[in-house]
Amino acid sequence: MKSTLFTAVLMFSVLFTFGQSDNPKYDQVLAKSLGGDDYGMKMYVFVILKTGSYSPEKKISDSLFMGHMQNIKRLADSGKLIVAGPMKKNDKNYRGIFILNAPSLEEGRLLVDSDPAVQSKLLDAELFQWYGSAALPQYLKYHELVEKKKM
Repeated sequence: MKSTLFTAVLMFSVLFTFGQSDNPKYDQVLAKSLGGDDYGMKMYVFVILKTGSYSPEKKISDSLFMGHMQNIKRLADSGKLIVAGPMKKNDKNYRGIFILNAPSLEEGRLLVDSDPAVQSKLLDAELFQWYGSAALPQYLKYHELVEKKKM
């Protein structure tokens, strides 16, 4: 029994090791500058924005959303916000998502809490650690090239 288990573990290890290969296009300088690990990945904070508990009159709501959009721009300009966008109306009251260039939930929480719509409880946020491509921030420089109108 022990030798069968040992043989199975050894075979799996050999197959796993030989299943990986080095990438001939690997750019060590770029990977390091983006914080990528050996797989070109890194940790981010994924945020789901939901309808909060505060329902102000329209004038206040509009002002808070204007602050929300200004905060999105500020975070994107600083390199901390990688992805942001609204969700289509749904039965879960999900309003949008962020992917934050933050290595921990604590740092992500500080960034999300800088949003006036979150501060006022107009929006609520759920945060999760997410492992994704370290190259994800690179798409932003291309977005401006396809954006015909500014928000």
